[in-house]
Amino acid sequence: MSSSIEVESFSKSSDVNTPPNARVEAVVVGGRRVMRLTLAPGWHWATDVRPGVGTDQCQASHLGVIISGAVEAVHEDGTRKVYQAGDAYAIAPGHDARVLGDEVAVCFEFQGAWGESG
Repeated sequence: MSSSIEVESFSKSSDVNTPPNARVEAVVVGGRRVMRLTLAPGWHWATDVRPGVGTDQCQASHLGVIISGAVEAVHEDGTRKVYQAGDAYAIAPGHDARVLGDEVAVCFEFQGAWGESG
């Protein structure tokens, strides 16, 4: 029988990736993968991620909450939005994104990151 309360710590995660200008830590809780993204000032998907995934734009869907910093997402349909500390966001595939300003952006994502989907 599984527990009715499940807690996982990002500080104990063995699923850690460090692409350029970023750190991505993931845990599985409640059968779902949850990620903490720490994006350095200057991080830009087109520069830091695109070379590794080989697509013109990010093809993942994202659902998350940003707790510090600010990020601008630009969708191929022309939509441009800034999300910042305290905002929840959903982003459809076909976008680029970059950190704005000099503050580290920290986001928690519940769907999609670095080419994942689901």
